[in-house]
Amino acid sequence: MLTEKSHIMDESAVKRTLVRMAHEIVEKNAGCDTLCLLGIQRRGVPLAQRLAENIRSFSDITVEVGSLDITLYRDDLDGMNVDPIVNSTKIDFSVKDRTVVLVDDVIYTGRTIRAALEAVIKKERPQRIQLAVLIDRGHRELPIRGDFVGKNLPTSRKEVVAVYVPEIDGDMGVAIFDKTE
Repeated sequence: MLTEKSHIMDESAVKRTLVRMAHEIVEKNAGCDTLCLLGIQRRGVPLAQRLAENIRSFSDITVEVGSLDITLYRDDLDGMNVDPIVNSTKIDFSVKDRTVVLVDDVIYTGRTIRAALEAVIKKERPQRIQLAVLIDRGHRELPIRGDFVGKNLPTSRKEVVAVYVPEIDGDMGVAIFDKTE
């Protein structure tokens, strides 16, 4: 059972953070000619779409956005007692020789990002892969870090960070929950 501990970001804070991150992405990728965004299913997809909209709004650059399902690339499938739910990967463009920015809501152990890297590289070989995450909560098990981080949020392993997006949750924000038995 989860009990809400703290509401960290409201809708306006998330929107401001995504605008800042979009500016950072453009600054680091001068010109953005080869830039594309891949949102990791589920909440990374609407975040990637918002980043692309923000980039277009201040730079007149249209960035292609795709969605990436990493379910079958996870390294913990053997330990799950249920059949994995496979969402769809939809990338209607080539990532070969491009700068791919993977977008996810929360980075925790780094295992989701490892699976995303494997999925992208299996498709085609990009020139470079960068990572944009709304929340970095620490506790990395792999040497993976975000290039663009909305908020560093130190947490304990007994806490859960929830990111809400309107497309899935009907609301936008970030909250921390305590796991209770």
